[in-house]
Amino acid sequence: MRLLLLFITALFCISSLSADETATLNKPPASLKQWYKPANKHNVWHHNMFKLRREIQAVSEYMAEQDQPHTEKWASQLVTHYRKIAEMVPEWKDELELEWADKLEVAAKQGDFTALNVALKKLQTSCKGCHQDYRAQVAAIYRSPDFGKIHVTIEGEDTSYLDFMKLLMRDVNRIKIAADDGNKEKAQTALKAVRTGITTLRSSCDNCHKEASAKEYYLGDKTTALLNELKTGIDKGKSGQILGQFAVQACAHCHASHRILYDLKAEIE
Repeated sequence: MRLLLLFITALFCISSLSADETATLNKPPASLKQWYKPANKHNVWHHNMFKLRREIQAVSEYMAEQDQPHTEKWASQLVTHYRKIAEMVPEWKDELELEWADKLEVAAKQGDFTALNVALKKLQTSCKGCHQDYRAQVAAIYRSPDFGKIHVTIEGEDTSYLDFMKLLMRDVNRIKIAADDGNKEKAQTALKAVRTGITTLRSSCDNCHKEASAKEYYLGDKTTALLNELKTGIDKGKSGQILGQFAVQACAHCHASHRILYDLKAEIE
């Protein structure tokens, strides 16, 4: 959810630009790739960021309590992992406040909480600046699903996930077109294709989601019930609202979590 909120914020900022303005997303250095899966066994970069966030909090809280021993302990860890950034991504070395990191470490050892507070704020500003320039892009590239690796089988043929989604979208639109034109038989035929597509889609979810609850939320009993209602609605000539409900439940909800990231990742890469 937090990842999605990052991109909703980014999209809002882009959409608020005037017609003569251009939004630019900075692409992170190539050296960052080695610190994320699948190039690395673990998402090492992300873990280093988690450590820094925790250490900044610890230093802030112990500094407020004037607890020098614990402040020094966490400040030492903070400086170690802050310096690690330059080792992992040399291209960002010049953006780091390494002198202030040294000052923070010295201030913590001396129990100079005034100087420590100034140094900590300098490092926090450094982190914030990098996050504003790169965090959303890094999350899109290295923390979002890679649908390019997913293939599905349709009538015995291996099909890319993107092509499969296009076919599913085509069949959903066929229901609407045929129903609007009073061609109930054609609409029912398209509905059967959509049912088959939903079954295939459910099986593809297992590529990423090992727990059943994820696919059940989008493609479970509620979706099945809507498809059953849609079958009856087509026969009665009243399928429009039900089709819209199905499209929101099975398509729009999932796209809000997955497609935004997929599209942005494609643009950045």
